[in-house]
Amino acid sequence: MNTWKKIFTKTYVGVKKEALWQIATDINRWPEWHGDLDSCKLEGAFAVGNYFMLKPKGMRAVKIILTEITEGHSFTDCTTFFGARMYDTHAMEETAEGLRITNTLVVTGPLKWLWIKLVAQHIADTIEEETEALVSLARQQS
Repeated sequence: MNTWKKIFTKTYVGVKKEALWQIATDINRWPEWHGDLDSCKLEGAFAVGNYFMLKPKGMRAVKIILTEITEGHSFTDCTTFFGARMYDTHAMEETAEGLRITNTLVVTGPLKWLWIKLVAQHIADTIEEETEALVSLARQQS
């Protein structure tokens, strides 16, 4: 199946993986470092199969399901739209140069072109800014 994919990766020094993981997986705190969110509420534990309701500013809330978690390293969430699915993988890896953070956004489905235009491209365009805010928060807590 033809997919649309955008990858952002950058290596940061002076940030602890544990601190970053703790903040990134505390979904209820996402509005602290996602400037475009009104709210984010995880239903239940941070576990595969559970979901959270994410409400972007000026839009209705969407249900996002946690589809894959590798503790301390990465997690993937999936948003289902009419005619498309969007997967967002958040990963971190300790390297000799620092902590490498990678965000991979993938959209699939027959109406992916519509959801890329309405949602995914904006997310791709703001990933770097939000990652910088996340890293800044993690550095403060380290």
